[in-house]
Amino acid sequence: MVGRSDWVKLGAKGAKGQAVRAAAIDLGAVRVGLAVVDDLGLLAHPRPFLQGKDQAALMQRLKDLQRAEQIEVFVLGLPRELNGREGPAARRARAFAERLQRATPAKVELYDEWLSTREAAGRLRAQGLNAKEQRGRIDSAAAAILLQSWLDREAGGGRGTSGEP
Repeated sequence: MVGRSDWVKLGAKGAKGQAVRAAAIDLGAVRVGLAVVDDLGLLAHPRPFLQGKDQAALMQRLKDLQRAEQIEVFVLGLPRELNGREGPAARRARAFAERLQRATPAKVELYDEWLSTREAAGRLRAQGLNAKEQRGRIDSAAAAILLQSWLDREAGGGRGTSGEP
């Protein structure tokens, strides 16, 4: 049987052995998905999406989130095209990662988001939501899938596909 102390050992840890405060961002031109890790560093929880059209307002919201929740790491989805290459969306994510890195004291880590939106759509569809009902949830659901994948990798001590800004 696994006790509470065992679960705490399983979560992603920072330099001091405490759960890492992390948030994931699924960057979109219109909506930006957001997810934040729980206090134990084990589970990703979706948050309401942010508006992506006004980049200055978006950056301010992320700075506010970082301060309020003491976010240490922003995990930013790095989209790839179906052929595996980086396209315009990946270049936009890399540029955004650089701006976010300069704007906050948090580390920014690019993390491969391969098919996270498709997986999120499947999960929302399995919950009985149609495409219209998914619209307000899919971006943050994709961010939660991205963050959970990152957390699982960190807890396992492995290295997944990622890139530095």
